Amino acid sequence: MAVAAAVIPLIALSACSSQGGRPAEAGAGGAGGQVASTPRMKVALITHAAPGDTFWDIVRKGAEEAAAKDNVELLYTSDSEGGRQAQLIQQAIDQKVDGIAVTLAKPDALKDSLKKATDAGIPVVSLNAGESISAQLGAFTHFGSNEKLAGAAVGTKLSELGLKHPICVIQEQGHVGLEARCAGVKEKVAGTEILYVPGTDMAQVSSTVTAKLQATADADAIVGLGAPYTLTILKAVTGAGSEAKVASFDMNPELAQKIADGDVIFTVDQQPWLQGYGAIDSLWQAKRGGFKIGGGQPVLTGPSVVDKAAATDVLKFAKDGIR
Repeated sequence: MAVAAAVIPLIALSACSSQGGRPAEAGAGGAGGQVASTPRMKVALITHAAPGDTFWDIVRKGAEEAAAKDNVELLYTSDSEGGRQAQLIQQAIDQKVDGIAVTLAKPDALKDSLKKATDAGIPVVSLNAGESISAQLGAFTHFGSNEKLAGAAVGTKLSELGLKHPICVIQEQGHVGLEARCAGVKEKVAGTEILYVPGTDMAQVSSTVTAKLQATADADAIVGLGAPYTLTILKAVTGAGSEAKVASFDMNPELAQKIADGDVIFTVDQQPWLQGYGAIDSLWQAKRGGFKIGGGQPVLTGPSVVDKAAATDVLKFAKDGIR
């Protein structure tokens, strides 16, 4: 989970490592086969995960399965604050890792540390956030959903349902991916409003959404940008006595069940397990054969719309922690 302290402790990355070097069937997800015979390598996965956001458990699970298969020692750290995430990159450089996989939610805060990594000859891939800036910051590929395209998919679906005044709730102001999602929604539904909430405090998320809905009687939909936030928003809609429909981005088992039950109309899934798996596996492929997956272009893992018709099938995978 994210490092929440105001000052980041200078801990050794190995304290957060996931140990590979075992048959892959013993790793997350139960993949068959044996560990790669290539030399042991060390890879740092550094994300902007916020405390309590279960999305990142799925990313990490995919990364751990790739690490188990590829004979990789995986060093996982995270921090939602850009400056502290940059410090984690520097720690990885100091640990002389063989590769770095990093999310680029706050790219300006990370550019200097990433230049140090590439100057040191450490290959970098990005995942989840920062697709448009990834190559400029030295990553040889990016794994994730095109966030504006995902937002447009949400906007198109809302429009098809006849919804004209959605509220798009951003839980982290300045996060390039979240801003792009709401921009995509607004591109398709001009009446979209943006609402900023403090994502680190679910009580404030709830109270801010409740107040907005009570003040916006014509709001006919509200969109959460992550499963835990959408579940909080769903309760706030009920508490506010609003008839607004609830839609979402991303997935966890509880949200999948709410979609199956008809309480949430749909979500747009970016398939985070694939992001974690692809990022780590691509660094191994680069090490073993100089392969560069993606041909210099981002590798898209979404968007994938999951509505009530699809939720039952997806739910079984969500309960296994891979959706």
